Amino acid sequence: MPIRHRIGVLTPSSNTVLEPLTTRMLADAGDLSVHFSRFKVTEISLSDSGLAQFDDRPILAAAELLSHARVDAIIWSGTSAAWLGFDRDETLCREITAATGIPSGTSMLAMRDSLQQRGLRRVGLVSPYTDDVQRRIVETWRTVGVEVVSERHIAISDNFAFSQIPENAIADRVRAVADAQCDAILVLCTNMAAAQLVPALEAELGVPIMDSVATGAWEALRLIGIDTPNMEPWGRLFAG
Repeated sequence: MPIRHRIGVLTPSSNTVLEPLTTRMLADAGDLSVHFSRFKVTEISLSDSGLAQFDDRPILAAAELLSHARVDAIIWSGTSAAWLGFDRDETLCREITAATGIPSGTSMLAMRDSLQQRGLRRVGLVSPYTDDVQRRIVETWRTVGVEVVSERHIAISDNFAFSQIPENAIADRVRAVADAQCDAILVLCTNMAAAQLVPALEAELGVPIMDSVATGAWEALRLIGIDTPNMEPWGRLFAG
């Protein structure tokens, strides 16, 4: 059958969660297909080698490969802007569109924009990252007027290992930050399998939860102009 829309997703090389989850989510959105291009990311740290992985050049090379598939939008589905700064993702999007002529967005810019659109300022934060990365993330959110009032992290840096974190360990940390009576809970890491937990946890806790895989999918649909009523089973993010 002919496909009406194609979405391109930029993916960290050691990520094994993003592709299956994004494909599952967007299968509910209608007549579209999802295509992935990888670049090297194996550790999340503030070391020189860890930061160098997010140089624009390999990301732009991966985006060029997606453009060969004539995708309608390109999404960087990763969380690096949370410790490098949102301006890095804004610059990257401009560079991708300039190089390919294709609209682009990112998981983190979508998360920021969704919080601002909904007036959500006090958040809980859950990630698998190390202490210093988590502190940097808290500081980055503060620059856009979002206060992290409670946080939990697992303190590991191996990107592949994030995919091995059990669902109950993620859910327990989400419940823990919800005790702070925050406006929303942010789950940061596109290699941590949390998006499928969101609907049940939202129902249990009564708090909107934004997962970074989900915000990437949300942004892709926004860029190509698709409404999201069929996506509401994936959580409040997709409701209106």
